[in-house]
Amino acid sequence: MIRVKDIDASLDFYCNKLGLVETRRFENEGGRFTLIFLAAPEDEAQAREKKAPELELTYNWDPEDYDGGRNFGHLAYVVDDIYALCQKLMDAGVTINRPPRDGHMAFVRSPDGISIELLQKGESKPAQEPWASMENTGSW
Repeated sequence: MIRVKDIDASLDFYCNKLGLVETRRFENEGGRFTLIFLAAPEDEAQAREKKAPELELTYNWDPEDYDGGRNFGHLAYVVDDIYALCQKLMDAGVTINRPPRDGHMAFVRSPDGISIELLQKGESKPAQEPWASMENTGSW
């Protein structure tokens, strides 16, 4: 579960940029919150039946600042092509905080500052530019 401050910005990041799909949504007027569940595209059908891993985004209707780790630590996400996804993210204005210099691992941050670890599915890709010589940016 990740607490988010802006549903639209979060869905843009997780769905449009990372490629997850929304599987269901639950709004609780009494508790004043919305839960949005996301899954990897290949898990969408099973996730709708609650039989696959999902990421839960929690939006509390009353504004609150989440500091000191109240929103989350970090999330790891396995991707088909780490170089292609990092390029897509950069083209969409997302900062690559830790580039995939090793062809295996990168870090970015969500609009809420959540550290997202991207991991290459299967074996690491051979090192290639511009990633191999790209410096870290900010914290991850």
